[in-house]
Amino acid sequence: MSKKNKFLLLNQADDVVVALEQLIGGAPLVNGVTVSGLIPAGHKAAIRPIAQGQAVRRYGQIIGFASKPIAAGQHVHTHNIAIGEFDKDYRFSQDYIAQDKASPQATFQGIVRANGQVATRNYIGILTSVNCSATVARAIADYFRRDIHPEILTPYPNIDGVVALTHGAGCAVDPGGEGLAVLQRTLAGYARHPNFASLLIIGLGCETNQISTLVKTQNLIQDERLHTFNIQDTGGTTKTIAKGIQIIKEMLEPANQVSRVPVPASHIKVGLQCGGSDGYSGITANPVLGAAVDLLVRHGGTAILSETPEIYGAEHLLTCRAVSPQVGQKLVDQIAWWKDYCERNHAALDNNPSAGNKAGGLTTVLEKSLGGVAKAGTTGLMEVYEYAEPVAQSGLVFMNTPGYDPISATGQVAGGANLICFTTGRGSAYGCAPSPSLKLATNTALWNRQQDDMDMNCGSVIDDGVGIEQLGRELFQMILDCASGVRSRSEIHGYGQNEFVPWQLSVIT
Repeated sequence: MSKKNKFLLLNQADDVVVALEQLIGGAPLVNGVTVSGLIPAGHKAAIRPIAQGQAVRRYGQIIGFASKPIAAGQHVHTHNIAIGEFDKDYRFSQDYIAQDKASPQATFQGIVRANGQVATRNYIGILTSVNCSATVARAIADYFRRDIHPEILTPYPNIDGVVALTHGAGCAVDPGGEGLAVLQRTLAGYARHPNFASLLIIGLGCETNQISTLVKTQNLIQDERLHTFNIQDTGGTTKTIAKGIQIIKEMLEPANQVSRVPVPASHIKVGLQCGGSDGYSGITANPVLGAAVDLLVRHGGTAILSETPEIYGAEHLLTCRAVSPQVGQKLVDQIAWWKDYCERNHAALDNNPSAGNKAGGLTTVLEKSLGGVAKAGTTGLMEVYEYAEPVAQSGLVFMNTPGYDPISATGQVAGGANLICFTTGRGSAYGCAPSPSLKLATNTALWNRQQDDMDMNCGSVIDDGVGIEQLGRELFQMILDCASGVRSRSEIHGYGQNEFVPWQLSVIT
């Protein structure tokens, strides 16, 4: 691909081309078709007449239906295309191919825990059972901030930091309901995460999400690595903060006693995210990430695709390469759950794309989903998980999450993701703790504008004709380097504590 063409035809079956720069009226397209009006960069132009009600294709797949007649050369976007229902051929497992493993296997410099888990970072964490204990948790973590009290952590260079991950839930919910169960599963996933050397969980004392119940139902072990207490038992805010600071101080020396050693890349679990997507996402950054995912899977690692509403309409591209029909059906069942979830809440799955997505050239959720699935590469779909469920299967897997990035990534990290790869076309300042996040720009204009937040420019696929496979290899090496301790841009800026957002499913009473 090269910008010298000014537009891109992705598949011979497509009804549209994608503008690689702003196209003006009269500019040539294909087969004698010329542009009518102005077509912004990243947006679509029709290359043949499309009748009202006719399916419109990009990637060789249906992205919507013409809501009015579209002439060849016209801008194709929200004003003349709409979503619609159509039959999909799931072809369960028909394209599944067992993945050959790479030899020799790639390695990275990881931290091996006593239980055999491998970490990519070494944090001390503070979790809260309820929103009411968020303020004290933040106050304790602030005491150890390097930008406020650098002298405290200076003697402990192997500790990446002390972070408080707070949330707005934990009370006024059904104690036996799904919402509380999901919150407890999420908190437990973080409590067990290898990127935490040790943890402190703080509650208020009277909340629905009792710490004692959390520990019991999630089989957590309270020892020198995990401490818990409540504000009401401790005697109020001042005493709680002082107690928390003292407990963290006692954790510092043991947490610092780690070293990085070569470990197989099979210990890497990458959560796949895209946010602020644009018309280039499915052309550059997402396929580049997919190429890196293929390499990671070949080396025994795990990639977690998520954001169920943002694979809606493209799920058939995953079911056909599921390891078994049963795994493929699990994915279809998740789509059905979301349709029911939206219906009973008077919402719709096609409330996507966002305003920013549309400004960047995406028209329907179907188009967004087809580009988003490219993050998953080409290997078999090995398993489908519920939100925040521990991910035990290696290879490409799927986790049911909303499309909202902080909630989605929180579930992935709870499931064991020790690194996040995040593609963006409009721009993102996202970061994640305790797992580092690499952000990939879909276009060079974004890279030039917001390079301070980006780790890789995938716009070179279009601007310079760099091959997707080549950039995929470079990204795979970047993943290994980041897992070995090289800090991402979001880590350098201190992102991560505010992006912990567990999925709230319960009715709040």
